[in-house]
Amino acid sequence: MAKQNGHGQAKILSDAEISKLFSEGFQTDRDRALFAIALFTGCRISEACSMLTDDVYDDRGNVLDTITIRKANTKGKIGTRQMDIVPALKAVLQKWASNKDALFPGRHGLGSIRPVSADHILRDALKRIGIEGASTHSFRRTALTKMNNAGIPLSVIQRISGHKSLTELQRYLEVTEEDKSKAIAHLNWSL
Repeated sequence: MAKQNGHGQAKILSDAEISKLFSEGFQTDRDRALFAIALFTGCRISEACSMLTDDVYDDRGNVLDTITIRKANTKGKIGTRQMDIVPALKAVLQKWASNKDALFPGRHGLGSIRPVSADHILRDALKRIGIEGASTHSFRRTALTKMNNAGIPLSVIQRISGHKSLTELQRYLEVTEEDKSKAIAHLNWSL
């Protein structure tokens, strides 16, 4: 999907675009759950696609309090990171439950859905509601930028995102002209 923000990066989604995407764009509970995980955890779409059912649900099918993101899913490294499941994500996850080991089974119930399939799902949803310039990576960039704009320390965002360095993380964060104006406005000494 084309990256159209002028800097070769995926578009940051507005709150209105997110709302429209989840209410009108995505057509199934599975699709809403897949992209809600990416949005509410800031994980890579490949990490969301390869999640296991027991990363999110207990043995009785109840949504856990924390979600497990497996680093080995994308970077070939051993390890996981965990984060709380916020109420909005929990509500979406309660509507979707996989009866397979894979949280999001692939075609014919085999393995996990592939990131390229998630990309096709998103393209269809975006086309349905008329949003341009977004990609599967928009969910990660949107989440990380929203945390940054809320004043969350970069070291905390780094732990959530799984980036090895702050330099890597900072490439994800969008700085708008308004952000720059607000920052400069704080330089208000009386001389």
